[in-house]
Order: sequence, then structure tokens, then C-alpha cells
Amino acid sequence: MKRFNLFQYMRGAALVAFAAAAWGAPSTTEITLPGTLVYPESITSTSDGTLIVGSLGHGNVLRIAPGKTTAEEWIKPGTGGLNAVLGVYAEEKGKTLWVCSNNMDGKGEATSVMSFDLESGAPKGTYLLPGDMALCNDIAVGADGTAYISDTRQASILMLKPGAKALEVAAKDPLLAGADGLAFGDKNVLYVNSVTTGKLLRLELGSDGKSKMIVDLKLSRPLERPDGMRAIGKERLLLAENSGKMDVVTFDGPEMQNAVIKTVKEGLESTPAVTLTKGMAWIVEGKLNYRNDPNMKGKDPGMFKMYAVPLPKK
Repeated sequence: MKRFNLFQYMRGAALVAFAAAAWGAPSTTEITLPGTLVYPESITSTSDGTLIVGSLGHGNVLRIAPGKTTAEEWIKPGTGGLNAVLGVYAEEKGKTLWVCSNNMDGKGEATSVMSFDLESGAPKGTYLLPGDMALCNDIAVGADGTAYISDTRQASILMLKPGAKALEVAAKDPLLAGADGLAFGDKNVLYVNSVTTGKLLRLELGSDGKSKMIVDLKLSRPLERPDGMRAIGKERLLLAENSGKMDVVTFDGPEMQNAVIKTVKEGLESTPAVTLTKGMAWIVEGKLNYRNDPNMKGKDPGMFKMYAVPLPKK
């Protein structure tokens, strides 16, 4: 019979603890956002574990430090003309936070995509969306630094090349009606979902950055009001459905036209956004039904929470 060695046991336990710390294994899986009527619509993150939240209700941007559970106001309402906040996207390579700022009630600055310094939160640039009915919803940034923006109301994807002063149309098509979440597959593939039609589309981009083909992908099951998306590897996506689900999407079949949807968390309330950091997949309850549904308006939505689960292996 092997004799128990207390020293070896304690040494082994210490090594396990050290390894967990070295890998930055997070223990936090739930965060309550401060205040009332926050209505978070989008979340993003950085590789150090920082979480960033765009608040539609307050028109500001919140930040949660790595390993913490307290969200603090980072970019105040009105900063640089900031209006109602929808999409937020942290581009670490360009040290930029991209924000969709929308004039949703006829007050304040026009609908734009704005850029802020990712470290200080200082405004960097403002780029107006064309058209009277524009709705800036989400942002994704390509390998060359080109920012792509979904315009949900005008069935189009806009782009802003590095150094450009104005947006230009990258794609406009009836298939893009309700265009919402954006995420890159590889440098020439941009995925787009439609919050109104439940479609998941693949845009194949040409050398000029514009779409040369739109593919309507075949879904393994119907999507219910798909919204925010984040790339979690080549041709692998994290997806929020407003029905309260967080999914991992992979692709197979001829020319990778089949989208295989696997739900990794469900049972939440009106979930518009996801992000990934340090191996944890985060989703936020936006509860936008309390704003958009006439039967819910005026009722107390309660607190707004974010939840995380370990990212499943392939």
C-alpha cells in the first residue's frame, strides 16, 4: 500500500493552483449591471478579460475590469456627440473601440459609427451613415483594418477603409433586409445575420473590400431573432438569439453552405449580444422587449445581467 506523503500532496496542489492562475482561469460567471433601464444592446471584450457594454437605455458605454464584477461608466452620454448606443466592437490591433450611435427619437446627433481610443475612451472620429432611415447596428473589422457596419433599416453593409473620411457601400441587397450581427470567417468572408428574417448569410469580399457574392446559408434549425455575433476561430461563430439562447455555429457540407447551430446556454430573457474572452463565452440580457413591445412598456424590467459559460470544444 502506497504511503500518503503530505509534502508531495501540498506541492501538487500548489502546482495546480499556479497553473490555473497562469492560465488566467476565470471564476466569475455572472455579472449584474448597475442602475435601472440600462437596456444593454451589445457587448465586446479584449484579450486581457476586459468586458465592454453598450447601453441603449443610458446612451453610454460601461467597462468591467478583468476578473471584476462591477461595471463602471467609461464613456459618458454625449461624449463626442454619442447618442443611443447599439453595437460596440473592440479592435485591439487598431487600439479602437467602434460604437454605433443612433438618433432614434429625433434628438441629438445624427446616426453614425464612432471611434474611441480603446485605452482612454477619448473620441477619435465620427462617420455619418447615409440616408434618412439609417440604423447603425453592429461592427466587425477585417484583417486590413477596414470596419464594416450593418445598416438594419436599409438592407446594406457599409465599410470604412483605414484613413477614409466617409463610409461607402460594401453590399446592398434584399437578402440583407434586417441586417444585424457581423463577424468575419476569414479575411475575405463576412457573416451577416438578419434579426427580422432569421437568415444567416455569407458575404464573399473582393479585393476592393466590397461583396462580390451573397450566400444564403442552410440552417440546421431555425434561428429566432438572431443578433450579435463574434468570431471564435476560423469559420466558427458565437451567436446570440433574442429568444434567450447563445449558440456556437460551425459550417459543413458542399462549399460550407450548411450552418450547424449548437445551443450552449438558454432560458434567458431577450439576449441581443455575445462576446468571448479568456475561454469564456458571455451573453447579456438586454430585455429590449420592455422597450419595443407595447404590452411591456412601462413595466419594470428589473436588473440586467451577463452570464458566461466555458467555450465548448469543437
